Amino acid sequence: MTKPLLSVLEDHVSRGTAPGIVVLRGSADGPDEVFTAGDLPADAIVRIQSMTKPVLAVAALRLVQDGRLALDDPIERWLPEFADRQVLRAPDSPLDDVEPAESPIMVRDLLTNMSGYGMMTAPCPLQDAMIANRTQAGQEPVALGAQEWLDALADLPLAFQPGTGWRYHHSFGILGILLSRAVEGSLEDHLRSDLFAPLGMVDTGYTVPIEQAHRLPAAYRHDESGELVEIEPAAGGFSVAPASFDLSHSELVSTASDYAAFARMLAAGGVHGREVFLEPQLLELLRTDQVPDAAKAEDSFFPGFWNATGWGFGVAVVTEGDHAGRYGWSGGQGTDFSIDPDGSFQIVLTQVEMGEAVMELFADTL
Repeated sequence: MTKPLLSVLEDHVSRGTAPGIVVLRGSADGPDEVFTAGDLPADAIVRIQSMTKPVLAVAALRLVQDGRLALDDPIERWLPEFADRQVLRAPDSPLDDVEPAESPIMVRDLLTNMSGYGMMTAPCPLQDAMIANRTQAGQEPVALGAQEWLDALADLPLAFQPGTGWRYHHSFGILGILLSRAVEGSLEDHLRSDLFAPLGMVDTGYTVPIEQAHRLPAAYRHDESGELVEIEPAAGGFSVAPASFDLSHSELVSTASDYAAFARMLAAGGVHGREVFLEPQLLELLRTDQVPDAAKAEDSFFPGFWNATGWGFGVAVVTEGDHAGRYGWSGGQGTDFSIDPDGSFQIVLTQVEMGEAVMELFADTL
């Protein structure tokens, strides 16, 4: 017999996976069920980190359906910093061993993490350079404002020709800045008017307003002994307004109910209320594998990532087995969501840095 979900969550809290856990289960047309264990309230505003990527993907696709972007537009139309790219002859080559890019980076290359920029998973000169200029991604908040980060990244060569290889993360920071330029204003203001307000995502943004800071929990990681260590205080730190610089390349905070509104729209086939929020053909691109097999290098992400998995636009996609068609993504501070072909979805929230214990929690809740 399957263990009841609440018992699973309480067990994880008792053994120190997280001080508190929220799980929300819903469907395209049904009520939500919310389960909480430990000290994380159901209405907590949490750092969703890379669960921002699907939000930006939908924001970009809504501009595509409005005719303001095209998937095959070169990004240099809005980001001239990325014109005339140089590409390493091999990802581990010295930084001066380059050749010209054979084609520009396209908008779809950002959505698929195939721009040529991204996390280098093994020591190499490009990784060293990214660490040195503070563009290397990690669990810490971004260290540079959007323009400074963009300029630093543009100073570096690409790891591979655009559209030919997959590396995680940086493409979506670039996408955020591109969107801000495409709408000629604040990305957060655009997301609020075009996504958050229509969907009822009242607590989602790049920072928590100071009057709501009490709803932001502390963030933790497990130390070498498996004990929880606080890495950011409750009601304080980087995620509390006002932001110290432009966060167009950064990541959102949200709540279980807010993200459920976003997930429900996707689960309903891109429909919200009576409105076609995201056209079916664009949603189909988002939720199906867009990465060719040749780009799924074993060393492009963590070991085994590509086993029965693909990548759409901002989400991982299950390509084989009992859960084929399931899609979603996780955030580095212990958050996760997934949507199944039958229209059901699940959101799991903690504020504990991703690791073995948190990954086990995700597996135990499915």
